[in-house]
Amino acid sequence: MEDSEPFNTIENKENTEITNLIDKHEAIERNLTWEVRKLEKDKVLLENENLRLDREVKSLKSEINRFRIPPLVLATVSEILDDNQVVVKSSTGPSFLLKYPEKDSDRIEIGARVALNQQTFSIVDIITSEKDPLVSGMEIDEKPSITYDEIGGLKDQVLETVETVELPLKNPKIFEEVGITPPKGVLFYGPPGTGKTLLAKAVAHETNATFIKIVASEFVKKYIGEGSRLVRGVFELAKEKAPAIIFIDEIDAIAAKRLQGSTSGDREVQRTLMQLLAEMDGFESRGNVGIIAATNRPDILDPALVRPGRFDRIIEVPVPDEDGKLEILKIHTKNMSLDVDVDLKYIAQNAKSASGADLKSICTEAGMFAIREEHHSVSAKNFEDALEKVMHKNKDKSSKESVMFV
Repeated sequence: MEDSEPFNTIENKENTEITNLIDKHEAIERNLTWEVRKLEKDKVLLENENLRLDREVKSLKSEINRFRIPPLVLATVSEILDDNQVVVKSSTGPSFLLKYPEKDSDRIEIGARVALNQQTFSIVDIITSEKDPLVSGMEIDEKPSITYDEIGGLKDQVLETVETVELPLKNPKIFEEVGITPPKGVLFYGPPGTGKTLLAKAVAHETNATFIKIVASEFVKKYIGEGSRLVRGVFELAKEKAPAIIFIDEIDAIAAKRLQGSTSGDREVQRTLMQLLAEMDGFESRGNVGIIAATNRPDILDPALVRPGRFDRIIEVPVPDEDGKLEILKIHTKNMSLDVDVDLKYIAQNAKSASGADLKSICTEAGMFAIREEHHSVSAKNFEDALEKVMHKNKDKSSKESVMFV
């Protein structure tokens, strides 16, 4: 027994050493595995960084190549000929006769801007015209749905508008045969809600013209020159969309009489007005572009704007008379369900000083009263209540405000 005890002790010691050695090797293996994984992650990061740097180098090389491209000459197409040939006038002065690719035949048009190679003077690109976002955001109606049949009580005004705006666009030859210049514009003036905008939209419908509407106050900008640039943009847009009608509502916002003593803000508004005058009666022809303006204050307009040659027709759009009111009521009630006791003539007689917009409001209010009473048709009582509500509101308003008309 005494001989075996040292042997067991030695064996146990060797086993302990082997176990420790195994544990040590396993720890070293775990450390090496962790190091390998870390190096693999670093490798992926470095590869991604290398790809990013490659892309950046390619981008910089591409930018350097763009800088090395010689500048292009800007030109404007002035005439289109046969066999894919055009006459262009360059920004440097001279004109050139050039050929253009067949694929660009749909984009080439008179007035288009093109880029020319400085050495060969071949057409490199066709540049789209830049427009102010405000111009692009204006109300542009390719064909308004309003017709003359939807306008009541304005027969004389419709006739004058047709002669001034519609005839020059639809039948310009008749003016050549007679030997007179077609009117260039028409100015509507009168109280609010009498149908000035409806007249303009109806003309655009009958002429299949693009309708561009802008409120004159949108021309008033903070910085010098912005208003004038916006005016130019509107007329350029109209020329591109021709035949077109530009309708400027509340034109008195920029067209008030110019006074000798004025602030810097007034002078900027006056510069905008002068740009508008130049566009209406400048050296360049407007082509198939008609101008219609509307105002509630014709007495404050600048004389240079209302002179013949700019607004050749100045048409008053007054509050309709009794017959006109009856006609307007018939238009607004043609789709309404009316009781047999409804007398439109009685309503027209009692709607004194009511404009076309007021009469439409009376019809709407009468319908709302009928809905409130859960009726499926409108009664005479509903119209009486609506008449009292709308006209009483207008009476309170007129007692506080006064508008001059000349």
